[in-house]
Amino acid sequence: MIQLVGSAVAVSLLVAIAAWARIPRPTPPLDAEGARALLAVEFPDDRVDALWIAADGAGLVARSGERALVAWRKGDSYVARDLAWSAALAARPDKGFLRLKTADGAPRLALKDGAWPPREFA
Repeated sequence: MIQLVGSAVAVSLLVAIAAWARIPRPTPPLDAEGARALLAVEFPDDRVDALWIAADGAGLVARSGERALVAWRKGDSYVARDLAWSAALAARPDKGFLRLKTADGAPRLALKDGAWPPREFA
């Protein structure tokens, strides 16, 4: 009986740890410094010409020559992808959000004033 109870407690503890490990940690909103640091890690060889951060701080679009560098919050981290600059400029806002189609996702970035592209990219 002691072995059965001990096994049940051990399994319950392992299940609790596994459930706790999947809880996303809060990710702070991006500011200019944090955005540039994120881009330096994700795209170390790219020079950032212009930077735009989403209104809620949960994403960014940066111009690097003829490429758009895009990062957005996913769970407790950020996902970074790139796409053609022309494709980023061609995206149309919808109800205050911008949806950029990347190879494996379509982040939804909150616009500050509903206009795309922002003045920084003009």
